[in-house]
Amino acid sequence: MTRRTVRIAMNGVTGRMGYRQHLVRSILSLQQQGGLDLGDGTTLWPEPVLVGRREHALRAMAEQHGIEHWSTDLDAVLADPSVEIYFDAQVTSAREDAVRQAIAAGKHIYCEKPTATSLDGALELARLAVAAGVKHGVVQDKLFLPGLQKLKRLVDGGFFGRILSVRGEFGYWVFEGDWQSAQRPSWNYRAQDGGGIVADMFPHWEYVMHETFGRVRTVQALATTHVPQRWDERGKPYDATADDAAYGIFELDGGAVAQINSSWTVRVNRDELVEFQVDGTYGSAVAGLRNCRVQHRSATPKPVWNPDLPATEAFRDQWQEVPDNTEFDNGFKAQWELFLRHVALDEPWRWDLTAGARGVQLAELGLRSSAEGRRLDVPELSL
Repeated sequence: MTRRTVRIAMNGVTGRMGYRQHLVRSILSLQQQGGLDLGDGTTLWPEPVLVGRREHALRAMAEQHGIEHWSTDLDAVLADPSVEIYFDAQVTSAREDAVRQAIAAGKHIYCEKPTATSLDGALELARLAVAAGVKHGVVQDKLFLPGLQKLKRLVDGGFFGRILSVRGEFGYWVFEGDWQSAQRPSWNYRAQDGGGIVADMFPHWEYVMHETFGRVRTVQALATTHVPQRWDERGKPYDATADDAAYGIFELDGGAVAQINSSWTVRVNRDELVEFQVDGTYGSAVAGLRNCRVQHRSATPKPVWNPDLPATEAFRDQWQEVPDNTEFDNGFKAQWELFLRHVALDEPWRWDLTAGARGVQLAELGLRSSAEGRRLDVPELSL
């Protein structure tokens, strides 16, 4: 077995998502399993080069995990010809310039979403990557969750018949930071720093809807800031200028209507932090992060509305669990493996910077819809 090393500049891995999901549970996990078997007698060995601004944090992380190379000098790392891939998990406001620089250096690009703070910026990155001939991808991790993979299996198998509607609920209570520390960084709640739940979550909902049900044709949204004051990581109060909740209605190709609520100001009363209910003429399903339950039309009960009597039916017990039928790996790692195979073997790949731009577009239109109080068309993008 031949081992081929691919060096990856990983920028922003001192943050929670970059560290836990991308470095530890993806790249280092691939190393722990002996690399990625390409199936042609070659094992691909991913070697991270940590990049960031905080020297002490990078040094500590490298020592903890036995990582040889790290740097606070992005220019120097991108100038190194042995580095083939640039990965970006920085705050959104810093991503566009860094990705643009990496494209100019001839690196393949893999990055978190949103890819830029504006649609124009996101499209420009896609155009630059195509012109440079580098491979490029955007993290779309929700597609690789067990619950949504089961849901996609049902869609592809024709379980629903004609899909009528999709209802999504996402969110949890993020503490304000005064009497309990917040679970999210303070920049998420400052519009001037690229924060806001629309900018964060609408790109997710775009690819979930696009890949699972159909292209988004229109959007009507209401974005709001329910909690106007929060406390930052140093315990100082600040004005929350970004939206912390959004309520969206989306029309999809084929006529289905999706309603998705996103909130960092909701207390969870559901089985998982995100759930999608899909209703069709033949059956319905409720999918979360891991689980998926179905109810076929042949097994649909016949409830009768009677507010004068207590409910006698256990409605949740009337649904059937969809079996795993396979082993599900970490969703971030699964997409990393596909991207690495795309780089090494030129295997098919569709989650590129243009797909990332669609997410930025939906977020931009969602905020505009909220500001103008009207439904907006979502044009198809072209480079």
